[in-house]
Amino acid sequence: MDLEELRSRRATARLRVRRRRRLAVAGVGLIAIVALTVGLLVRAGGPASSAPKPTRRVGRATGTHTRARSSASAVGVTGRPGREAVPILMYHVIAAAPPAAPFPGLYVQPTEFAAQMQALERAGWTAVTPDQLLDNWRHGAALPSGKPIVVSFDNGYHSQFAEALPILRRLGWRAEENIQLTGLPPSQGGLSSSEVRGMIASGWELDTQGISHADLITLNAAELREQVAGARAVLRHRYGVPVNWFCYPSGHYDATVIAAVRAAGFVGSTTVVPGWAHPSDDPYRLHRLRVLGGTSPTALLSLISATRTNPAAPSSFTVG
Repeated sequence: MDLEELRSRRATARLRVRRRRRLAVAGVGLIAIVALTVGLLVRAGGPASSAPKPTRRVGRATGTHTRARSSASAVGVTGRPGREAVPILMYHVIAAAPPAAPFPGLYVQPTEFAAQMQALERAGWTAVTPDQLLDNWRHGAALPSGKPIVVSFDNGYHSQFAEALPILRRLGWRAEENIQLTGLPPSQGGLSSSEVRGMIASGWELDTQGISHADLITLNAAELREQVAGARAVLRHRYGVPVNWFCYPSGHYDATVIAAVRAAGFVGSTTVVPGWAHPSDDPYRLHRLRVLGGTSPTALLSLISATRTNPAAPSSFTVG
């Protein structure tokens, strides 16, 4: 072996040693990175793919899936029942009243509605749903910051989806839809099923006025059960939500109607008797405040303030 070949072999050997050292250092670094990543994931509770998924429970009454409600085991529950009275606003059509409208006062123009909601927000109010309210009253579940208020809509008009929902969404607010099961078809200004699902997806609570907005105090037992329990069963099956609250059509109720609402599994119901909803009230006779077309933001705030101490709703109510 000559001198040049010996030098070449020695150089090759030194190169191999340097490569092995670099690979060893890189391996140690990789192990450290993996260990650090695992440690961070463990501290954070695991990767996003292992996070618990929202649960759905099966409703006993219908055997259908319903969305889990907040309960005493929910985060933010203090166990001390809430004591705050809350106004519940009542709206119908969010549009200008046509010339031949039989009840023009039920039409609130979108600009009026937006101004009212903005005034409420400036005055420190925050919209909540009836389910949130009841969980606060019963279990002390936390409500959003601000003074709680419920914004409810009756009958299921398309304008509630097209006009009211975007206005409330900009405020980060939710509302309650008291839908009439056989309400107006979409061709006549009613909500479509896809629009109802859109409301639910936006956080709105779906409740009901029954099947056909019938005067419940005039019905026999079978008809009353169909209007109340039947509507709840259909809506729970169709939309997969609890439908926990009933809204008396035209505000008419008596002891028999209240008993049917309770037997159907509703946790409470709302009237058209003006005032605030108090935690000490009968949950099946909660007050609401009707908001009529032409109500200025200042007038709405005055209405809310003036009705806080109204007496409890009567044991029965009907308009001649």
